Amino acid sequence: MSMISIYLNNISSAVRYNLALSKRVGIFNKFSAFTMIRMLDYTDNLELCESVSTIQGDVVECGVWRGGMIAGIAQMFGDSRRYFLFDSFEGLPPVTDKDGAEAKKWQDDHTGATYYENCKAEMSFATAAMEQAGCKQFFLEKGWFSDTLPVFTKSTEIAILRLDGDWYDSTMCCLENLYPKVVPGGLIIIDDYYTWDGCTKAVHDYLSKEQLTVKIERTKNGVCYIRKK
Repeated sequence: MSMISIYLNNISSAVRYNLALSKRVGIFNKFSAFTMIRMLDYTDNLELCESVSTIQGDVVECGVWRGGMIAGIAQMFGDSRRYFLFDSFEGLPPVTDKDGAEAKKWQDDHTGATYYENCKAEMSFATAAMEQAGCKQFFLEKGWFSDTLPVFTKSTEIAILRLDGDWYDSTMCCLENLYPKVVPGGLIIIDDYYTWDGCTKAVHDYLSKEQLTVKIERTKNGVCYIRKK
């Protein structure tokens, strides 16, 4: 290949990348009022999800707040998939000793800038976000994970499982009940892996218990994910 061809290919690749990034930023801007996720992490989430666009299966998010992240995914994929939104819509459960001192300090500080009423949000926000995405195949699963996940039978093939449950018990419950339903090549995105000790420990405990050898990976901006073998 000549130097001119290499140069033209590089230019073409850069243009395609910038167009794709611009599209993801546009989706973030559309749903920014419905998410706590910063733009760089949000666009990384979308890029990850695009990487499994050819894999069939549902999209499941555990811990949706106002629904901005899964709405962005729905905006990108459309109604070719079903979307399941799990949340108590009453905020986070109390931290336990497994979550560590920093988690307790955060939950006790009701005036903190990132407290958001203990991550409480009305269901109407998530409904509005999904409707803005033009999505018709979405299902809000209200309740604590320990109550809703063990009896969840609506989906047996998950292409994207996004976990944003913060604490050890919540993360472990999600993994125990939903990881086996993720299809080979599917994604498990773990929002709080680098934020809360309890989440980190739950991921390692689950993988060790199940004797799984999958790699814990991260995007360029630090979004943690696993690609199921």
